[in-house]
Amino acid sequence: MSRRSGILAALVVLLSFARASAMDGAETTFPAPEAETVQLVLFSTTDLVAMRPIIENYQRENPDTTVRYFELLTTEVYNLIRENRALEGLRPDLIISTAMDMQFKLVNDGYALRHESPETARIPQWANWRNEAFGFTFEPAVIVYNPKVLPPEDIPSTRFDLVRLLREKADAYRGRVVSYDIAKSGAGYLFATQDALQAHTYGRLLESFGRTAIRLANTTGEMLDAIESGEILIGYNLLGSYTRFRILRGAQLAMILPSDYTLVMSRIAFIHRDASHKDAARSFLDYLLSLPGQEVLARESHLYAIRPELDGPTTAAELHRVADGPVRPIRLGTGLLVYLDKLKRHRFLVDWSSTVGSLPVDAK
Repeated sequence: MSRRSGILAALVVLLSFARASAMDGAETTFPAPEAETVQLVLFSTTDLVAMRPIIENYQRENPDTTVRYFELLTTEVYNLIRENRALEGLRPDLIISTAMDMQFKLVNDGYALRHESPETARIPQWANWRNEAFGFTFEPAVIVYNPKVLPPEDIPSTRFDLVRLLREKADAYRGRVVSYDIAKSGAGYLFATQDALQAHTYGRLLESFGRTAIRLANTTGEMLDAIESGEILIGYNLLGSYTRFRILRGAQLAMILPSDYTLVMSRIAFIHRDASHKDAARSFLDYLLSLPGQEVLARESHLYAIRPELDGPTTAAELHRVADGPVRPIRLGTGLLVYLDKLKRHRFLVDWSSTVGSLPVDAK
């Protein structure tokens, strides 16, 4: 793709981002187990299969609460909040998203309600921004492959290995590597900007992706499907929790925590400043952060719990133990706003698009 074509493509992407209307999210109602006295509305980017155990366990302790759960894409959540639009006539009490930068911007722009409790004080300090935004998971960004398809000698343990592999075997991997479409995925954009800050290999990685005609997707689920089918050989920067859950269910997948560094994202929750059910939102948020809630996250939802006291699979302690290199959490703070600046975002997407291109994962 020429640089001029890349610039035009990125401009289209930016206009789409600015004007996009949120799609109707997938809505699931969890009726109150007993007589309903309150309704809690959640807008979230987390898969329903992961959130269901959390909601159902919460309702055991709060049986008078009906939960309306809307599953959305990161950009849909962001646009809905900024434009103050409802879904099915409902506006959220609590907002959850993997796009830490977008969540932080919403909070920084005044959309969050302050909440302080014993539970908010117990999460790592870097995951609590002024008692307004709270990280509640510890999610690694991983490299994924199908061990039945990828030759053992080609398994990369670092980004340097991946760059070398795609340079030396460009023909074999053309169209068979996948990552997020960062123009459409908030989580993907977050990971890419963090890579740009942390990796000396970032420019060479982009060039390798462009050389091998990388395929693009909006979600980790789409990428895992393509890797498991054998259509795709390697996936880059996928969510480790979803990958691990697929592996536990018997999928032919394997994941790598890159030994040069492993980025860790935290799902961010905040209470909307105009929440209709503030007490219920505070109660649910405290449950997400509590030890019982975190144990459900790790044991039943298969999301990596953030509380440092917990040990065992899908906990921060376990991730630190099994990683071969540094684990680098993405911290909540004003640094997340850098690449959401309109001009910087424009330049970043122009450079990315002109180098990588834009072939979707399902393109034939």
